[in-house]
Amino acid sequence: MQLTREVPLVPRESALLFIDVQNFSAHRDGGEFATLTPEEREARFGWFFDRFERVVLPSMQRLQRICRAAGVEVMYTTIESLTLDGRDRSLDYKITGFHVPRGSWDGRVLDALAPGEDEICLPKTSSSVFVSTHIDYILRNLGVRQLVLSGLVTDQCVESAIRDACDLGYLVTQVTDACMTYTQERHDASLRAIKGYCRQVTVAELEAELASSPTR
Repeated sequence: MQLTREVPLVPRESALLFIDVQNFSAHRDGGEFATLTPEEREARFGWFFDRFERVVLPSMQRLQRICRAAGVEVMYTTIESLTLDGRDRSLDYKITGFHVPRGSWDGRVLDALAPGEDEICLPKTSSSVFVSTHIDYILRNLGVRQLVLSGLVTDQCVESAIRDACDLGYLVTQVTDACMTYTQERHDASLRAIKGYCRQVTVAELEAELASSPTR
């Protein structure tokens, strides 16, 4: 038997995970940008927000729709502490200055990608969702073997999740046009670097695949 990562999704054994598509880091008024003036924010993050809002977020919404329609479990993770003062954050997040209090607006998934009534959303306090949440336990309880990843940012939290999921025995699919980081160069470099850990498809390719799946 030849082993390969190029395995089409089996919807009942698959989950889609959106990583950190939340107010804190994906909304112009989010806490990550709170210390910047509008002019500074535009100078530093203008390209990011323009491309995210015009191109990447619509791709994420399309991905969400097609996975829901195919019966793929849809899940979310957001940067959010278990405490109000953030004392449970990782050392890295404390050094970086990331602080999203429990229950805050910053910790919510963007309204444009809001979770459904019975979809799972996990707060995390580290780059990899597999380090600071019990997602591995949840995925195994759900019978998930194939994990589809989308989110922010490509070369940080998305990469971390791909590597850890791969090492834990999941078949990982990265949806390349439903991930984003702060420059195109960084995004492209990340896709090249992580390619050995996952298969990479576009939203359109995944949609065609699910439409022809015999196990929908």
